[in-house]
Amino acid sequence: MGTQVDFDAGLVARLREDDPAAAVRLVERYGERAYRLAARITGTRDEAEDAAQSALTTAVRTIDELRSDSSLGAWIDRLAASAAYRKLLARSGSSKEIALDDVLPLFDGAGRHFEPMSDWSGRIDVWDAPEDLRQSVTDAVDALPPDYRISLVLHDVEGMSSVDIGEVLGIGPSAVRARLHHARLFLRKRLSDHFESA
Repeated sequence: MGTQVDFDAGLVARLREDDPAAAVRLVERYGERAYRLAARITGTRDEAEDAAQSALTTAVRTIDELRSDSSLGAWIDRLAASAAYRKLLARSGSSKEIALDDVLPLFDGAGRHFEPMSDWSGRIDVWDAPEDLRQSVTDAVDALPPDYRISLVLHDVEGMSSVDIGEVLGIGPSAVRARLHHARLFLRKRLSDHFESA
């Protein structure tokens, strides 16, 4: 079994020594990554820039809080996600819940789908999706309440674990999984509506 090399160890050491050049290097290395993540969460350029700047400033200021078992990149991702989440909540005012009744298909008395959904998954070519489908996906993600949107983006787009997402949101991994499930049901319903009208 090979050893994992920490390419950021030198940078972290220089940040802990308050080397001003290290802060510049941190921004060069992780600025764009923090911005892209924040943009996926907030959906706006200005809020994403603010969130990325906040995350990088926090990283420099609190570098001693970085645990030795955590990578610098993953820590910056959590800081950026947290800052973006705060922006999203501030804009929306609060977080709403997604009611399961609103996203589950209806069943009749015998337990059969009352309004069966067609299987449209075979009609999607992810690499060549038409603009209207891409816009429908974007609109559906934008329509998610903040807690669900951030859970979906961090897990399904960024590949973060439920544990890491829970740290960002201040909830347990099982609550993250529940939000992911509801968010996916919401998107499935929205995309089904798109394909039925197409």
